[in-house]
Order: sequence, then C-alpha cells, then structure tokens
Amino acid sequence: MEIWELLKEFFDAEIKKLKLKSYYFPLFITENVVQKKKDHFEGFAPEVAWVTKTGNSELEAPIAIRPTSETVMYPYFAKWIRSHRNLPLRCNQWCSVVRWECSNPIPLIRSREFLWQEGHTVFATKEESDEEVLHILELYRRIYEEFLAVPVSKGRKSEVEKFAGGLYTTSVEAFIPNTGRGIQAATSNCLGQNFAKMFEIFFEDENDPAQKKKEKNKRSLVWQNSWAYTTRSIGVMVMTHGDDKGLVLPPRVAPIQVMVIPDPLEDADMTAIKEVCETIVYTLSQAGIRADLDARENYTPEWKHSHWEMKGVPLRIEIDVKDLANKQVRVVRRDNGAKVDIPSTDLVEHVQVLLDRIQDSLFETAKQKRDACIEVVYTWDEFTAAVNDKKLILAPWCDEEEVEKDVRARTEGDLGSAKTLCAPFDQPDLVEGSDHVFFLRRR
Repeated sequence: MEIWELLKEFFDAEIKKLKLKSYYFPLFITENVVQKKKDHFEGFAPEVAWVTKTGNSELEAPIAIRPTSETVMYPYFAKWIRSHRNLPLRCNQWCSVVRWECSNPIPLIRSREFLWQEGHTVFATKEESDEEVLHILELYRRIYEEFLAVPVSKGRKSEVEKFAGGLYTTSVEAFIPNTGRGIQAATSNCLGQNFAKMFEIFFEDENDPAQKKKEKNKRSLVWQNSWAYTTRSIGVMVMTHGDDKGLVLPPRVAPIQVMVIPDPLEDADMTAIKEVCETIVYTLSQAGIRADLDARENYTPEWKHSHWEMKGVPLRIEIDVKDLANKQVRVVRRDNGAKVDIPSTDLVEHVQVLLDRIQDSLFETAKQKRDACIEVVYTWDEFTAAVNDKKLILAPWCDEEEVEKDVRARTEGDLGSAKTLCAPFDQPDLVEGSDHVFFLRRR
C-alpha cells in the first residue's frame, strides 16, 4: 500500500492542477441498468461478478459488482449537465473494482480485485477531449518511467484492442524481457459521443447556430474521456527489477529508502553504536529521506542484510566500531551490491546522490534490456521467428479487425496467440519500399 500511496500522491496532485474533483460512486450496479446498457457491458460480461444472495436468502434480482464505473457515473452526468456552463466536468475516484478472471489469476498482474484510479471527463468539443487524452497519457508515462523506473511505449491501440464502446484508446505498454510478454500498463480513452448517446448526455451549445436561433430541442452531445491505471503498475515494477535475492525497489517509490544496521563486533559498545545509528536516521529523515533503523536483538547483522535485500531497500548503511573511530559509514547498494565508505559529515549529500544514481541506473538497465528485445520484421517468417524468440515486435500494420483476428488464429498454440499492443507514436524508420502489411503484401 505504501508504494501505491506514493504513486497516488504524485498523480492526484497533477490531476488536481486540471481542476478535477474527487468522487466516490456506488460499488453495486443493478441488473436493469446492466441490461439497459448491455452494449457497453458486453466487453466485460465474462468478468462481471454477480451478487445473488444475502445470507441464506436469494435476491429478487442479481446485482453486479462494478468492473468499471461508466454505467454508475453517467446517469448522474446526464442530470448534472444542462448547458455549456456545466462543462468541462472532470471527475476522478480512487477505488477497487472486481473482474472475475477465471483462468490463472496472477497477484498484481491479473487479479480478481484490484485498486485503481479512474478518471471520467466531459467536454464540449473533440479538441478538448483529444488534448486531455494525451496529457493524461504523459502522466502515466511519468509514473512508470520517472517513479517505477520502467520503460514504456506510448501509442494508440488497435480497433480490436480499444476500450469497448470508445472512439479510440491510447496506452502505455511495458514489456518483460524474461517472459517475452507485453503488459498494458495504463490507458487513456477518448470515448467520443457514443456514451453520450447511450446515456443521453446533452448540453446547450452557445456556439451551435441552431441554438443561437433559439430553436427548440436542439442540443449537442458532449465528448467524453475515461482513463485509468491500477496496482498492476506495482506488479510490472516487481517483474522488471526483481532478482533472485528478492525485490529491487526504485528509490522514488521505496517505502524505506535507507535501512541503517548496527554491525557490532564482539564486546563492542553497542550503546554508542546505536546512538550514532539513531542520529543518522534522524538526520536523513529531516532531509526528506525515508530512513529506518533495524536494532532488533537476537538477529545477526548478516541475517538483517539478507532480510532487507529481499525487501528491496535501495541502500543499506552498516556501522561498526571501526566506522565510529574513522567517523564514516559503509553504504551498500541493493541494485548492484556496490559498497562505499562515506564520511559521516557528508552523509546526507552522498546518500541523495546515490539514491538518484540507483533510480537512473534501474531505468537505464531496464531500457537496455527492453530495447535489446525489439525486432523490426517485414515478413511472416520473420514475425513467427521473433515471436518464438520472445521479442517485442514492430511490423507494418493496417489495423483491420479481420487481419488482427487472423494473426491471432494463426499464432495459437506454441506461438502463444500473438496480439497487438499499440501503434507507437515514435515510429521506426522503415526500409524503403517496405510499407506493406508484414504478411499481406499490401499497404
């Protein structure tokens, strides 16, 4: 939860700059609402959990547990919005949702209940909607790259993979080299006007010529966005940086950035060492560094070292009698195991520099591993070979539903049923004359 709280603190502050307001909408959705909006719910139907009993009594009608909140929020939007003066409307809620993954749920990656943030916004024009979609997507990139030290690709989802009922979906996509799998990290959706039609969300538009003439029953449909990221972000971070010793946490999201461990020799003055350790923790904490002291008895220093390595704490400070005499401390990095002796007088400055270096190093290392897996292909044979090698593939694409379904069908089985992640905004240079779909031989 502490990592999630740190991410929440950053993101909440950023969206508050956009004048978003915090809301909380109901968890339960009645069956009649689901039936009325079944076109939207169709995409979530296999994952919707239903409440059918209270105690031993059967409910007259089952109640759905929200997989997402459009059907709960948008009827209120229709009541709240009457004219252009009510726009833009910007709502955000931090909550949990349930999506009943029936096959192989994975904690923090594909779990049945997860925490998320979901933003829902309403505008008078498509231009406003488009601008916000990209602004939010950039915030999601910052969460992954600047905080979690995970490289991601920004792009647009295919028509098959876009949000059900939306106009288009943009996303940030991560890739795990060890598994050869892409992971959708966050999405920012332009819903267009489809949901406005579905939920009858209109407004009187002062710029509409018909309304300037005071024509009756001439109202405009709003434009809507929705965007979200989840605790999956933490799972992606764990998979990206973890090693055989345990977690490796980037300093910017580590609940404890520095763990101080006294390392007394036999017959050493433990009181003096502990006092110095407490002073170090206080000094670092006053400088805004999240530091703690492990002064537990009946545990050896070596056991403590392994314990906090497993927990992923970025820096460990060890202090023994020699360090006291030399007025220094030994600092050990979690990411690469490097050890350095630092003068006690310059401790805060050196620790901050080391934390920044660890953050940068984790990102650069992850990016190098990700980039080493990227392969540009132009033919079906190149494509299947790259899939078998667990590569992140870039290929010329047409974004046609039937073509994408055909690729999935042809790669089922040993190839793992390949699917698109996104069309990256940063496109690679193509070989001249190779702007055809990689296996259709047409542009």
